[in-house]
Amino acid sequence: MKILMLSNKAPFPANDGSSIAISNLALGFADNGIDLHLLTINTKKHFKVDEKIDAFIKEKTHYQSVYKDTNPTMFGAFLNLFSSHSFFVSRFYFSEFEKALVHLLKTQTFDIIQLEGVFMASYVPIIKKYSKSKITLRAHNVEHQIWDRLLLQEKSILKRAYLSLQNKRLKKFELQAFDTCDAIVTITDIDKQTIKSLMPSQKIETCLTGLNLKDYVPVTLPKKQNTVFHFASMDWMPNIEAVDWLLEKVWNDVIKEMPEAKLILSGRGMPETIKQKGSTSVTVIEEVESSSEFYNTYDIMLVPLWSGSGLRIKLVEGLAYGKAIITTSIGAEGIPYVANKHLMIADNHTEFIRAIILLLKDEQTKQALQQEARHLAEKEFDYKRVAETLIKFYTQLLKA
Repeated sequence: MKILMLSNKAPFPANDGSSIAISNLALGFADNGIDLHLLTINTKKHFKVDEKIDAFIKEKTHYQSVYKDTNPTMFGAFLNLFSSHSFFVSRFYFSEFEKALVHLLKTQTFDIIQLEGVFMASYVPIIKKYSKSKITLRAHNVEHQIWDRLLLQEKSILKRAYLSLQNKRLKKFELQAFDTCDAIVTITDIDKQTIKSLMPSQKIETCLTGLNLKDYVPVTLPKKQNTVFHFASMDWMPNIEAVDWLLEKVWNDVIKEMPEAKLILSGRGMPETIKQKGSTSVTVIEEVESSSEFYNTYDIMLVPLWSGSGLRIKLVEGLAYGKAIITTSIGAEGIPYVANKHLMIADNHTEFIRAIILLLKDEQTKQALQQEARHLAEKEFDYKRVAETLIKFYTQLLKA
């Protein structure tokens, strides 16, 4: 089988949730014998130096990237008001990538062309013009659902009005993309159910995000005790919302009970508003040079998400490292967990405070969570096994 993956983000090296999802599926395909080609937009925001990518990865994936500054601007956002297209989507369509894609389609024949996320669906007409391949859309999230949730929290009337307009356009585009492709691949069963309710006749398959578990050595005793941490890309609005909530609703009450506790806030793209909230009990780390070193240093993982959809890849990494994790029901969406066995669920500030204090005080409960977290990762998230299930689905799709 020959597969072309199209991505709006360079996935190597994998240093955030979506790039981990893309890179591990790509390597899972390759390690299962798929003839894989990966063509990606290398954006200014998530820029990766091609020369620093391992040669064997480039060879495995026939890797090719096309640079583009896709960062939104105020002028671009204003001009978009006079368009019928979603600004969220239109900034990822540009002639240089189209040219590279057309060249591939003219010189190679693929069985499957997999779009990594709805933002790549703008290229479907080009694909259909030059190829007879089956087109699948891997929906990392239901994008309009994320914005529906975020809009509920937005206080600015003008910003809410603009984002509401953009989200209506995004939803229309997303539904058209779901309908146009030959099949949808979701990362969670919850997203599968959501899309199925919108597109009852569409072929949809759930495929979790896998990890190469050899790269994740479980952490039994972290270097710094009495620490809790939030580790995620801080240029994604649901994560900003989560950290703001943690600081405003939870952390002061934890400190009253346990003055020696430390909160670590980390992740690329940290907003200035959060950087300024560092204190004797709050440490802000913008750039994490080594994820494994970070997980080995700090103790209890917090994922207090209130919006977003899809699978939280950093949470899956936390499971793989054997971390004790406290999250919300939304944060745990897509994880086949048992509450209080694999991780703890806290759906309001009171529950979150109690859970943090419990794990800081009760070493036995924390250790039990850590062991079961790793067991769950081993059972559900091996990258080769995950890719193999999707290959089987594609084999049936090609027979249809």
